[in-house]
Amino acid sequence: MKLGTMLDTTVLRNPDKEALVYEDQRFTYAELRHRALKAAQVLSDNGIRPGDAVGIMTVNVPGFVFGAFGAWYLGATVVPVNHKFQPPEVKYTLEHSGAKLGIVSTELAEVARAGAPDITWLETEPSAPGSFDVQLDAATEADPGDFTDEQVAQILYTSGTTSSPKGCVHSHRNIFQVGTLINLNMDYRDDDRYLICMPIWHSAPLNIALIPTIQMGGTVVLQRAYHPVDSMQIIAAEQITTFFGPTVAYVAPIMTAKKLGLDFADYDFSSIRRWNYGGAPIDRSTAAMLVEAYGTNQFYNLFGMSEMGPTGCLLGPEDQLRKAGSVGRHAMVGNAMRVVTADGAEAGPGETGEIWFAGDTRMREYLRNPQATEAAFEGEWYKTGDLARLDEDGYLYIVDRSKDVIIVGGENVFSLEVEEAVITHERVADVAVVAKPDPQWGEQVVAFITTTDGEDFGVEELRDHLADKLARYKLPREVLTVDELPRNPSGKLLKHKLRSEVAAG
Repeated sequence: MKLGTMLDTTVLRNPDKEALVYEDQRFTYAELRHRALKAAQVLSDNGIRPGDAVGIMTVNVPGFVFGAFGAWYLGATVVPVNHKFQPPEVKYTLEHSGAKLGIVSTELAEVARAGAPDITWLETEPSAPGSFDVQLDAATEADPGDFTDEQVAQILYTSGTTSSPKGCVHSHRNIFQVGTLINLNMDYRDDDRYLICMPIWHSAPLNIALIPTIQMGGTVVLQRAYHPVDSMQIIAAEQITTFFGPTVAYVAPIMTAKKLGLDFADYDFSSIRRWNYGGAPIDRSTAAMLVEAYGTNQFYNLFGMSEMGPTGCLLGPEDQLRKAGSVGRHAMVGNAMRVVTADGAEAGPGETGEIWFAGDTRMREYLRNPQATEAAFEGEWYKTGDLARLDEDGYLYIVDRSKDVIIVGGENVFSLEVEEAVITHERVADVAVVAKPDPQWGEQVVAFITTTDGEDFGVEELRDHLADKLARYKLPREVLTVDELPRNPSGKLLKHKLRSEVAAG
């Protein structure tokens, strides 16, 4: 099904139901559809045609939702852009995707235009003439485009096995199936109220929060940006039933309450039915602390990746303590999963293998990268590159990431990208970037550096050098100066030795 048709069916069921909430703004499903069709006309008036790509670089505001559904009604492709990106990162994403127009929050417009100065950027939220919002108010509804659900709906950028991020190409059918699988596995209902306070451009809030909630006819509550106090207060004020965030989004409110002298138990979470988290598993001590603090075991660990929409497997409430640290045992209903050893056999208890997924949520390809696509696919299967050990009950525990992705607070950081930025410093002779386990953020970025002058290299000196090259969450939190990096006879970095050193403290 096309994503515009999905919205149409929800409107037919309940046009006056509250669909979208942002601060003091409230939109029914009929109003959401009306504004989405007006957004389609705005995009068309600005030269966008079916098949064209539209970049959207915003914080969590209604303009993102209107712009995305406008593009989907028109038959254009949405390219979500990380709002923390610096100009070089924006440049790569927009040029590689071939985006012809961008929608951007005013506060991000300077960076967006510096990165992609040759396309038109329509600002959302200002009242200035020519802005996206002003054009939206003045537009009439467009007629939906004539295309099938095989039309490309999204290009989701994710770091892969090379230094350049790869674009995961998803059709309308793929993304509709993501919503269907999430609703089926998570038992969402039309009276659910989902708080999206994590960045909406990210594949998880976009496709496992916004899409399934609208598919079911629930209510999406947008918060401009996550805040450890404000987000908790919104839960009570808006009677939120479902929340999603990385581990730090659950730990930070507890720590902040303690710091401010507040009683965490005073927060009203009585409306919550599900606490969803992702990005990295939670260890047992942290899981036990969260269960006690939040007064429930209704936590769900969603393990997936952008290549799958993101869907994958699920660790439910009953296993949060019993199997803490696991990402689950089975694929979500609607997907299939294998764990394959190095010799191609199915992994058994006690063995380690690579996780493979299959299903209708799988991406079509990596955009303009046939070699990476061929390497990632084995027939119908997507080979994740994540290595997992199976326990005696068949539960999966991630032991390594063959793609060297570091996950910081739910955000992917590709080590080679960071290394290539670090090596541009005149004092850096060699560098290796690895992950360090972090109880709040999941992982942190650590850089091992050899210097040209043999002197120590400070973390603040490095972060200053990288400030205009990488998003802040990609910057190393720790720098270790070493005489040389461990390499094998062929020159390949032996990162497992560095990870062991970091883990040992």
